[in-house]
Amino acid sequence: MKHSIAPRALHLVLALGGMMAPFAISAAQADTVVKLGFSSPLSGPQAHYGKDNENATRLAIDDLNARPITIGGQKVKFELVSEDDQADPRVGTQVAQRLVDAGVKAVIGHFNSGVSIPASRLYADAGIPQLSVATNPAYTAAGYKTAFRLVGSDSQIGGALGRYAVMQLKAQRIAVIDDRSAYGQGIADEFIKSIAGMGKKPIRREYTNDKATDFTAILTALKAQNPDVVFYGGADAQAAPMARQMKRLGINARLMGGDMLSTPTFIKLAGADAAGHFSAVAGGELGARPAGKDFESRYKARFKQEVVLLGPQFYDGVMIVADAMKHANSTEPARFLPLIARTGYKGVTADFSFDGMGNLKNAPVTISAVEGNDWKVKSVVQ
Repeated sequence: MKHSIAPRALHLVLALGGMMAPFAISAAQADTVVKLGFSSPLSGPQAHYGKDNENATRLAIDDLNARPITIGGQKVKFELVSEDDQADPRVGTQVAQRLVDAGVKAVIGHFNSGVSIPASRLYADAGIPQLSVATNPAYTAAGYKTAFRLVGSDSQIGGALGRYAVMQLKAQRIAVIDDRSAYGQGIADEFIKSIAGMGKKPIRREYTNDKATDFTAILTALKAQNPDVVFYGGADAQAAPMARQMKRLGINARLMGGDMLSTPTFIKLAGADAAGHFSAVAGGELGARPAGKDFESRYKARFKQEVVLLGPQFYDGVMIVADAMKHANSTEPARFLPLIARTGYKGVTADFSFDGMGNLKNAPVTISAVEGNDWKVKSVVQ
């Protein structure tokens, strides 16, 4: 028996088909949403570093979304999943698990070595690439194929500062203080190794913590030994009051430290007592690269502030991931992870390539000193 659709029912089917057609077209044209994880300290005394990193990461994602790339035949829209790790290793591992559970395809972070190192295991277990500015050598020494360092290591930074102290500043009596964090202790250890290679030993080594602001007892003990250089492994929030207290106590030594000293915040907090002190950054001079100059200009226009420290490396981290996805024609970590390992991406901070452990090859170190109200480059060591 032949069945037919009644005219009224036929009209309903046609009407529904017409209504559904735009949805079908829309679904076919919908962007593929790719989540990228980010984490740094966004609260507490190191929040200025973290906000700088987050600003730069957002700028990178906005740049990518303004000129969408096509992967697997579909346009990709990148979405940032941002987390505050508070510069705390315990919080950092909780954050790492949340990012894994959120389905991020890669993580740009963390900022602190002490957070990046324990978090790296969770990302490795999940097969998620992690691009970090952690400088402690232990970050990549674990051998995780997912871990990449966007800057030089403490071995390079501490080594460069040690050589500069002995060879350029002609330091004879060197004291060392660190905040016992993975970063602070790591860079202090590397500095000591460096001066030991030139026949120097610290006249004294002291320890503090990353929350301290009163260093009177430590500095009083140092004053009796008349140091000409005091190396500090730690952040600007501690180095600035240390510089002021050195001046007040009549210690005429130069203060030296790693990249976490090399900020406008150190100069602001230390005031006139910042003059003559030294820092080193794991990277070349940003303004020396045309792409770096452009980044600085656009960052300042967008966020109404200067670059604080390592935000540009976070920007490059996002771009390295996107470039690897594009060349792999996939947003799946298993597919694009090998392309990160083989990258030749030319970023705003460096021409990136990684060794077999995920360390940045040919990482320069820039040594600067405070003159007036700014850091002035004194040497770039390749």
